[in-house]
Amino acid sequence: MIDFSASHQLGPSKRRAAFAYAETNVLSGTLDASPHTLILMLIDGALEAIGQAQAHLASNNTPAKNAAAAKALRIIEEGLRASLDRGNGGSIAQRLDGLYDYMARRMLLANLKNDPSGYAEVGRLLQQVRAGWVGIVAEVDSTLGAATLANHT
Repeated sequence: MIDFSASHQLGPSKRRAAFAYAETNVLSGTLDASPHTLILMLIDGALEAIGQAQAHLASNNTPAKNAAAAKALRIIEEGLRASLDRGNGGSIAQRLDGLYDYMARRMLLANLKNDPSGYAEVGRLLQQVRAGWVGIVAEVDSTLGAATLANHT
């Protein structure tokens, strides 16, 4: 991934090209991704935004901290939480909904109170959820691979 924190050192045309590349890279990655992989991409985006919020908090860059925290909050609320299948997901979807709700409230409080421990807690929770999704992706991939192999024999 491109580090845009140093993009101010690039000229305007190179900066536009770098942003266009990043957008194209993200878009092409989502076009071929499974729903499970898309969830991982959302989690990774939220983790990256939380890391940026932590760094901006440490450097007293309040506008950038607020923007990064808002991005993480949007990903949790409008990406992860909104993508839950509450109709078919049963108790797992209900528990994830509660967890995402807690994460969103914790992010909001951490941002309002400039509390690095709140950012860290949400990051740890997201890492745990991510580990579960990695296991799901691996299992789905192996099941699909075995089914594909069986169909070709």
